[in-house]
Amino acid sequence: MEVFLIRVLQFILAISLLVLLHEGGHFFFAKLFGVRVEKFYIFFDWKFSLFKFKPKNSDTEYGIGWLPLGGYCKIAGMIDESFDTEQMKQPAQPWEFRTKPAWQRLLIMIGGVLVNFLLALFIYSMILFYWGDTYIPVKDMTLGMKFNQEAKSYGFKDGDILIGTEKNAFKDFSADLYRDIAEAKRVDIIRDGKKMSINLPGNLNLLGMLKADPSFVRPFIPAKVDSVVPGTPAEKIGMKAGDKILAMNDSPVDSYNEFIDLLGRRQDLLDTATSPADSLKARTVTIVFGNESKTDTATVQLTPDLKLGFVVSSIAGLYQPITKEYGFFESIPAGIKYGWNVLASYVDDLKYVFTADGAKSLGGFGAIGSLFPPMWDWYMFWKMTAFLSIILAFMNILPIPALDGGHVLFLLYEMITRRKPSEEFMIRAEYVGFGILILLMVVANLNDILRWLGYL
Repeated sequence: MEVFLIRVLQFILAISLLVLLHEGGHFFFAKLFGVRVEKFYIFFDWKFSLFKFKPKNSDTEYGIGWLPLGGYCKIAGMIDESFDTEQMKQPAQPWEFRTKPAWQRLLIMIGGVLVNFLLALFIYSMILFYWGDTYIPVKDMTLGMKFNQEAKSYGFKDGDILIGTEKNAFKDFSADLYRDIAEAKRVDIIRDGKKMSINLPGNLNLLGMLKADPSFVRPFIPAKVDSVVPGTPAEKIGMKAGDKILAMNDSPVDSYNEFIDLLGRRQDLLDTATSPADSLKARTVTIVFGNESKTDTATVQLTPDLKLGFVVSSIAGLYQPITKEYGFFESIPAGIKYGWNVLASYVDDLKYVFTADGAKSLGGFGAIGSLFPPMWDWYMFWKMTAFLSIILAFMNILPIPALDGGHVLFLLYEMITRRKPSEEFMIRAEYVGFGILILLMVVANLNDILRWLGYL
């Protein structure tokens, strides 16, 4: 419960900050051009609000709604998600959005996206300035990698040390490494101390690589016990720090990766169990373990969540991370480059949304919230906030009615053709766009529920 609350608090804080600044971007340009802002809200206040106030001699009501689906800045004389058609029937006023030149209306509409994008670049820059860039170079992972069968079909072998592709050297083990391999026609590796190359088609399915179980490539982790958790099956069979897992149910174990894969097969058996006896059978395994001087074999019942109860060294424990530090002025271009790479990668990955697996991978509030760490970590909080800020900017600029990008599209049409779309058309477009957004939101959050229930 504590982990859930920490993640919820981080999510709410990040979204509140992003919505506040996004709507603040619209607010700034509206005020700059003398357009009246009637309401400025974080979250939606459908039917009622949690808090609101209107300063004396101000035209703007400020508040916090109860529905955390975003926020809004109600600009006078504009057709938006408030669907205030009565106002549009009144004579146009000089302080209304609709009476301003198209270029001013365009700046008002892109103000939120502009602020979110600049905010993300600023946060990334300050992360690099304050914390630097800490990572483990892939080339320094001297134990190499563990590959699945698909990867081995292309020529990879367990233990290969990844160096880079024909385009660039690998930096760290992250989604970028998967992306580089997916787009590579040549991957350079070190095998048995010798440098060699593996040819690839250059168009591997990135989503399939990430979703595969086991995944396409993982850092090789030895099946060596670092510590034993008290009161667990591992302690009961006498397992000690320094022991290695050698086999499970007559299947050799060459790494911790292999051990986890074998547990995954037990999970499949447990999921299909129809009786307590079947469940007990799925949880009962024979483990061979030991060290240079002694080898033991024991039959043991795993915990209900299929844990044996030992801990192995993490990647950070196996290898020495390096930290690249940045001065203030160095961090700004580095942060811009980093943020631009994040945006480019996200846009490139959007093509997978239109596949069956991509549609299933869509996530709602639950999926987004789970991206935050289970413990309060300011580094990860700001990194996730910057990421969400870039996503919010990009999604809002898509040419979908009801989003900023939809309004921008119609404004560009007006500026090019010198003809303004009718108010009736704009209202209908807003309804269509709003319907599309609701449908996407329902699908994304339904996916969260199905994942939680184990159907996805």
